[in-house]
Amino acid sequence: MPNELDELTGPVNEQGRDINVIEKQIPVKVGIGSTIFEIVLWLLAIIPGLIFLLMKIKAKNYFQQLQQRIQHNASQIDNYLEQRVVILTNAVGIVEKAMELDKEVMTTVAAFRSGLHPNDENRNEVAGRLDQAMRSINVAIEAYPELKSHKLLMDAMQQNAYLQKEITAARELYNDTVLRWNQDIFAWPTKMIVAARSGYTTRIPFTASREIKEQARAKFF
Repeated sequence: MPNELDELTGPVNEQGRDINVIEKQIPVKVGIGSTIFEIVLWLLAIIPGLIFLLMKIKAKNYFQQLQQRIQHNASQIDNYLEQRVVILTNAVGIVEKAMELDKEVMTTVAAFRSGLHPNDENRNEVAGRLDQAMRSINVAIEAYPELKSHKLLMDAMQQNAYLQKEITAARELYNDTVLRWNQDIFAWPTKMIVAARSGYTTRIPFTASREIKEQARAKFF
């Protein structure tokens, strides 16, 4: 019997294929079969029914704890983003004294100063706007070589680079926990039944913006 997937004979897409995260939450649903399964357990004897009831309680507790872990991981990302806001504010203040900075950068900084904080709805947008502002500062530094000798500015840029790595690691941890959630809510019978009765849906992992993807495909050297 030939291999179902043969990397030697194809078919192969020579142009490659780009992928995207689908922004869709899928609800968990169970049919009449799950109800019959539970009824049969009680009809067989009291003990199987009680055991399954305890398993459902344990599954419910598990999902509640997993939700708290997801929130904790998301909070870690937010903490790093807010630290980047502080660094960005300091860097803008230094660059602004040396040159006229892009008004859009100043608007972004002002918005964060006024209390714009990341949450589930705008977390990716906040990260993207911070990246864009930092790129503008980098452009300013390249245009004004004398800024490269400013120690406080260089320290701020190094701290930004460190925080960006931490954000990447935190996003991976967040995505791992979301993956566990998305897998477990469809684990039949116990977890899937509990998830369906609780109205749970899949969660959407972190997604990179179109601008970031385009930059990743650009030539750097």
